[in-house]
Amino acid sequence: MKFVTELLEEIPNKSVTHWTLFSKEEFKSSISKYNNALTPGLDKLSWRHLKVIINNNTCLKSVINIANICIYLGYWLLHFKMLTLIIILKPNKVSYDISKIFRLIVLLNMLSKLIGKAIGERL
Repeated sequence: MKFVTELLEEIPNKSVTHWTLFSKEEFKSSISKYNNALTPGLDKLSWRHLKVIINNNTCLKSVINIANICIYLGYWLLHFKMLTLIIILKPNKVSYDISKIFRLIVLLNMLSKLIGKAIGERL
């Protein structure tokens, strides 16, 4: 245990970064980069649907409030963590004993993807 403590003491302290609230422009910019033809998420929303929702000012403010509260509390909603995993076998393989033989498709909540994209564009 002493070894772990010594290692932790060697890690330099990082200053706390102040997070500014999201703006409408950030979310509109983030969502504009997604193709409407992409597969809907776990919540059955497509990017086309989410773009219509974001165009409504009241809905956009609600989405921004959800994102800002998640950041402020340091808590990611359980609904955003849920996913559906689809496993597809690659054709013409001799054996299916290796994980590389499978193609994985992960369907996430679309609002979660949008907020994640907005966060990622800031970093």
